Amino acid sequence: MSEQHAPPVTISFADAFRFWLKLGFISFGGPAGQIAIMHRELVEQRRWISDGRFLHALNYCMLLPGPEAQQLATYIGWLMHRTRGGLVAGGLFVLPSLVLLVALSWLYVRFGSLPLVAGILDGIKPAVVAIVLHAAHRIGSRTLKAPGLWAIAAAAFVGIALLDVPFPLIIVAAAIAGVAAGKRLTGDGGNSAHGSSTKPQPARAIIDDDTPTPPHARFTTRRLLVTAGIGLALWAVALAALTIATGWQGVLAPMGWFFTKAALLTFGGAYAVLPYVFQGAVEQFHWLTAPQMIDGLALGETTPGPLIMVVAFVGFVGGWTHALAASPLATGIAAACVVTYFTFLPSFVFILAGGPIVESTHGNLRLKAPLTAITAAVVGVIVNLAVVFGQHVFLPGGFGGAIAWPAVVLFALAVFALLRLKMGILPLIGLAGLAGLGLRLAG
Repeated sequence: MSEQHAPPVTISFADAFRFWLKLGFISFGGPAGQIAIMHRELVEQRRWISDGRFLHALNYCMLLPGPEAQQLATYIGWLMHRTRGGLVAGGLFVLPSLVLLVALSWLYVRFGSLPLVAGILDGIKPAVVAIVLHAAHRIGSRTLKAPGLWAIAAAAFVGIALLDVPFPLIIVAAAIAGVAAGKRLTGDGGNSAHGSSTKPQPARAIIDDDTPTPPHARFTTRRLLVTAGIGLALWAVALAALTIATGWQGVLAPMGWFFTKAALLTFGGAYAVLPYVFQGAVEQFHWLTAPQMIDGLALGETTPGPLIMVVAFVGFVGGWTHALAASPLATGIAAACVVTYFTFLPSFVFILAGGPIVESTHGNLRLKAPLTAITAAVVGVIVNLAVVFGQHVFLPGGFGGAIAWPAVVLFALAVFALLRLKMGILPLIGLAGLAGLGLRLAG
């Protein structure tokens, strides 16, 4: 046995802290890439946790609303070092992204109208439409394995695109359809996207398959109620403080309430909740415009951390444009922090309160049918999001205006790069930005 495969006797909090900090800066590639990084580092290289325990935690995180990669980091951190470990792991997963997005958001609102920056963004926007459509294709190819699932996806698209059905109602209706249909809906094709690893384990892990559950991870009703109560208190106190300080007619308190709802509806990844965020932030509250939302998504794709961190951009721009007594910069930073807090607080509560249940119950979690139905509905909703974004990018003057043919060409090239060349998101964004800059300089 090579020495590099032998795990240490214990995992020090300092070593874990350094790893979680590193992960916060290298967690590119969306949830699939982020989970792959954690599996390679924690399971294969460091042997801090076994493959079976890793996947058991992941299966639970996949059932929850919210970013599953961030929740998985929180779970493993909590399992290793109690509550402080979970808070550090989950917090460092998003903190670098928050800082970077605040800085990029400030640069955007200050210099986004400059010809140089505008040209880059003009190139990125068609690529963003392609990325969103590709997300629908990726999720759909994994989920739509039965005619009933195709019907749910189509109904969701029609409901949100033509009937203006609120996103939460679509999610509820899909879940009910899944419960009613049961196994007839999922069949064999609704298996989890994350299968168990068949690789031989090079050495026993510190937290192995047969490692006893540590005392802090054992389920008690008292611990569940206390943890859930603390989470609810942290939410209520923060929302009340914002309401008292800025008023319900301000920008911060409504953001706190809205993004709490968004956090509880984030089934299927960030792209699943983006239509809901678009409905609220753009159409209902007018915190930003549709083109600005597209720009924010582009910036979110270029930073580490969960893609749902695009909400920090939404908060910053909304705070900047709706600043009252405070300066636009101060309000923007405050709003970005507020939306991040309310978006991720439920994730921490779900893990810290529900983790002991998962550790004590190693049976199958039987939510396959409703979750598969929700994911099918999400496909239709994401397609609608691509259509809405495409309308603003390809028809900037509305349906009666001229078609932006350069944007159409860049979109087609981006689709080709994603589907045929299997190009990564970051290289695609970079090349699209350069193409847009070239077109702007060429006149």
